[in-house]
Amino acid sequence: MEKDLDKIANYEKAIKKKYGEEAIQNPAKFWDEDKEKEYLEQLKHLSNKQKHSEETSRMVEVEGFLVNKKLLNREARINCPVCNKRFKTLRDDIYNNKYESCEKCYIQYIEGREDRWLKGWRPDNVTSNT
Repeated sequence: MEKDLDKIANYEKAIKKKYGEEAIQNPAKFWDEDKEKEYLEQLKHLSNKQKHSEETSRMVEVEGFLVNKKLLNREARINCPVCNKRFKTLRDDIYNNKYESCEKCYIQYIEGREDRWLKGWRPDNVTSNT
């Protein structure tokens, strides 16, 4: 038993030497009611954030595919920012979420050149052909 206590004391000395005096202190020494209240508020905020994340990340089956529910939010953007055509399909919503374009613009301008697109390249003077 005494050898174990000596080992512990040696470990504490080594930790104190490497990381400082605070590293070997009991954490409860620095805890008070204000910190407890702040911690509980942070915990409540985190819990609410997790609940919101779970609600928005639910999967929904659409046309035989599982799609994240938040991808189906059509109110966020109605028209393609590239060709200014109205989004019509679920795929338009999916491409809009990742590339900010409709499916047709993805095929024409982005497919095979995703890195360039994500770095900010956009086509000049796109005309919307129906």
